[in-house]
Amino acid sequence: MITNQVLQSAVDGLKNITRREITVVDREGKIVASTETDFSPNIQPVVDSFVNSPAENQLMQGHQYFKVFDNSLAEYIVIIPGEDEETYRVGKIAAFHLQGLMMAYKERFDRDNFIKNLLLDNLLLVDIYSRAKKLRIDNEIKRVVYLIETDLDPDVSVMEIVRSIFPDKLRDFVTAVDEQCIILVKELAERDSSEEIEQIANTIVDTLSTEAMSKVYVSIGSVVRDLKNVSSSFKEARLAKEVGKIFEADKQIVNYERLGIGRLIYQLPLPLCRIFIKEMLQGFSIDDIDEEMFTTVMKFFENDLNVSETSRELYIHRNTLVYRLDKLQKMTQLDLRKFGDAITFKITLMVNKYLQYRGKQQF
Repeated sequence: MITNQVLQSAVDGLKNITRREITVVDREGKIVASTETDFSPNIQPVVDSFVNSPAENQLMQGHQYFKVFDNSLAEYIVIIPGEDEETYRVGKIAAFHLQGLMMAYKERFDRDNFIKNLLLDNLLLVDIYSRAKKLRIDNEIKRVVYLIETDLDPDVSVMEIVRSIFPDKLRDFVTAVDEQCIILVKELAERDSSEEIEQIANTIVDTLSTEAMSKVYVSIGSVVRDLKNVSSSFKEARLAKEVGKIFEADKQIVNYERLGIGRLIYQLPLPLCRIFIKEMLQGFSIDDIDEEMFTTVMKFFENDLNVSETSRELYIHRNTLVYRLDKLQKMTQLDLRKFGDAITFKITLMVNKYLQYRGKQQF
């Protein structure tokens, strides 16, 4: 629960303040942190005797021993050389500090475990509210879930960077439920708008791109106002991640509430999608469209079917654009200059992209 690295950092800090050597061992006598490079490891019998005794501290063989408790059990032993009163005070301070450190990490672990189970729907409704109250987590608060995916493993360093962006551990929770993504459950203010919610995602992308030197992809669930609905926001963020990778692969931030028609297509049965493609294209394949034609069509859609603006941005003559649109009309029987045909072809492209994505998943 609490790492040796954290314990070592704690005893180093205590030594800098007290100018005394400090060693911490576990209940088996194994050294987990020490400021002494030549501390004798042959202390097993002494530690065994001390752990099994009712005393909280004891002077043995020129060293003072102090217990650090976890649920009334001695989890660690603080050892300081010396027999004077000053050594005793330093030992009590060190044990008290490590005790508080353990409690803080345990509370963080309990909160992390609670949030994981909440996200995965592993809690009964009554358990959600009772455990939240015990952990001092407010229930009726505006929250949203961010799903953060990087090209690095979601190891401690990446999670700590995200935690450093949102340091309020009582309001914002950073965790992971698998090896792919880091999850941020963010508390929002009542005045926070959708633009401010996406600005938080931008902050995550910018910080991780700079500090972790990693490509970052963030998906956002919908805003919820009850703790029990946080899992719904998490599921929506996961759906946004999948839909975004199909239809908006060029974006680093995807919001569930702005997925549009892509969300609808993603939930269609595959047989229905294949029937639609067959009916719309009548034997013609999207693969038959060359790159030049495809670029032209995409730019035409981006410019709201405006021929003049599209030809200007493509640096081609207006008549060249009209020729390409006429050529596509002969191939597909769809005139993209007509709104209805343009909508049909746009949806056809999206359904075809969805089918290609599903096909890759099967292999």
